[in-house]
Amino acid sequence: MPEPLDAALTEVRALLLDPALTRAVAAGRRRGHRPTVVRAELRPVTLKAGPRLQIATSDGARPHTRNVAPGPEAAVAVDELLAEPFGNWHVETADATLQLRVTKSGEAQVHRAAATRPEATPSGNDRAKEYLLDPGDPIFAEIGGSAAKRRQVDAFLRALAATLPADLTGPLRVVDLGCGNAYLTFAAYRYLASRGLDVELIGVDVREDQRRRNTELAQRLGWADKVSFVAGTIAEAVVDPAPDLVLALHACDTATDEALARAVRWEARWVLAAPCCHHDLAKQLRAQPTPAPYELLTRHGILRERFADVLTDALRAGLLRVHGYRAEVVEFVDSQHTPRNLLIRARRSGSGDPRAAEYRELVDQWRVTPRLETLLAADEPPAV
Repeated sequence: MPEPLDAALTEVRALLLDPALTRAVAAGRRRGHRPTVVRAELRPVTLKAGPRLQIATSDGARPHTRNVAPGPEAAVAVDELLAEPFGNWHVETADATLQLRVTKSGEAQVHRAAATRPEATPSGNDRAKEYLLDPGDPIFAEIGGSAAKRRQVDAFLRALAATLPADLTGPLRVVDLGCGNAYLTFAAYRYLASRGLDVELIGVDVREDQRRRNTELAQRLGWADKVSFVAGTIAEAVVDPAPDLVLALHACDTATDEALARAVRWEARWVLAAPCCHHDLAKQLRAQPTPAPYELLTRHGILRERFADVLTDALRAGLLRVHGYRAEVVEFVDSQHTPRNLLIRARRSGSGDPRAAEYRELVDQWRVTPRLETLLAADEPPAV
């Protein structure tokens, strides 16, 4: 139930000044308003001078940290932050957790929960799952915070973390091709920025209404200077300069091939693609006899469709290797959450795979023409 905003913020103030505070985050913006900073994080610290309340803020370009003494100094600093038109507050104390979201009508939507205290140190399978992006992060108030979505976000971020070097520094340019409603796009930016990387991210989707919606969300989160969106097809949308990292998550059928082809043309350093809806090769398999002795693989429709899925992604990974990538196909998220749970993960090495003949032999035997091969062949000069 919505609550009066003033009363809810008074409750937040009490928690922020409570000695039991462990962490608090403010982010986003209220409708029609813009805070002077895009994010603020508060936590207690102990310095040589004694206990302090550490307040870290960011204007979207550079962070600023200050430590204020408990009492009147902390109260003044907290009141200044509460006067900012943040759209979300997440506050954790030793005893409770409070999440506050300001609605479009200017009221407060508040969720309160008691803090959980494990009675013993968990181990093995009993250990509580540690998420790469805090489930209480204010971003989930914008993109949705169901348990299933948090698990999918975490699975994707773990795949992303495993792809990029741990010591990566410097600017990182990212494009998400076929981003849709962009919740994984925003999660990727949030995670990469939290690693201290200077990230510029562009989301591409064919629908203009999605571009407008995602742009508005980037503005509410205070990221509009770093996260932008363009409307256009995966094959033709203007993205300049070329990205370092290409994402293509659940682009349907040959849209995944178009994304992989653009990544190869850009010579992107890293690629993460979660394929979806493998219709192209399935149609080709139905149109011709199955080579011996594999008739049993395609005699039954459901097995033929599943085999087409496997063949499509195997050939995609093989083609990426031919074009200078180290490619692997891994599980994206547990199949109980989505049946489309494979992820093609590739890192550019610059040298072709010496086993390229294996790809050609497989294509010739099944008499198929992968869409990705056609797209990449169009970029190559004709043989003399």
